[in-house]
Amino acid sequence: MSANTQLDIEEPLALVNYLREHGCIAPDETPDCAILGGGVSNRVVLVRRGSGESWVLKQALNKLRVKADWFSDPARVQREALGLRWLAEMAPPHTTTPLVFEDKAVHLLAMQAVPRPHANWKQLLLAGELLRDHVEQFGAILGTIHRRSAGRRAEMEPVFADRTFFESLRVEPYYQFTAGRNAEAARFYDDLIAETRATRSALVHGDFSPKNILVHDGRLVLLDHEVIHWGDPAFDLGFALTHLLAKANFLSEHRRRFITAAGWFWNDYRTASGGTAATSDLEARAVRHTLACLLARVDGRSPLEYLTGAARERQRIVTLALMKSPPATLPELFQMFAERLDR
Repeated sequence: MSANTQLDIEEPLALVNYLREHGCIAPDETPDCAILGGGVSNRVVLVRRGSGESWVLKQALNKLRVKADWFSDPARVQREALGLRWLAEMAPPHTTTPLVFEDKAVHLLAMQAVPRPHANWKQLLLAGELLRDHVEQFGAILGTIHRRSAGRRAEMEPVFADRTFFESLRVEPYYQFTAGRNAEAARFYDDLIAETRATRSALVHGDFSPKNILVHDGRLVLLDHEVIHWGDPAFDLGFALTHLLAKANFLSEHRRRFITAAGWFWNDYRTASGGTAATSDLEARAVRHTLACLLARVDGRSPLEYLTGAARERQRIVTLALMKSPPATLPELFQMFAERLDR
């Protein structure tokens, strides 16, 4: 497919005309189009057809919708389409959405929509709805992706070797930007970045968080794959665990439950990943990535919007202290993080 690169899918008339002209829908078909919120890097629109079929269309932005200037090549949507194709094999069944079509010229892809009713897992967690089964699925999805991809390294590493978007969407805005605002953590980040760049052992989602999970009929479905690459699986662990620990910080009345959930997640991941998580080296890196992400979600280009000023300061103080002498294991990290929050 190709089209005018000025297409804005958030303009319903332009989008419907585009879909008609490219044979995606019938010439006389007028689907319902609704803008979906929640993302900073894409335009996202739900298209509901008269046949009952529903698609989610994503169009990558050049400048992300955050306060700080943050740019990334919109061609990253092609990486997400590639991820959708491969995750259909790498992830557990029915935990990703099938790709419908992509158009590289307008930085657009369409995927099947998750059936309604569904809920965003992040919003459920912020409301205190923390279920053991959901956490188990969260760990199992990630562990399965890492295990299956590691087993097909020769085939997959060349396909996902380009880490350009991981650098522009994670390393710079999360790690390097945060290091620039916290001189005492600069060496920690420099060492971790070098280690991460040198580690290439599995398919890394790069955005594995509750925000990118929809819950339908009790089943978790993973979204948003534009940062997917071949690299260090410990990054995914740290990125995911940060969201559970940050909620333990923010929701003090549920603190113990979220700390416990972090332990569940790690255990469920290890079970699903098999040999992928068998080394203490991976766990040690996961500890450091968790600390790096915890501080980045306070002082990076994309801070967690729900944290209050007091919660941000508390997370900053606790994380910087732990960075000076990182715990050896994840359970130790969870315990020490909780203890320092309670002081």
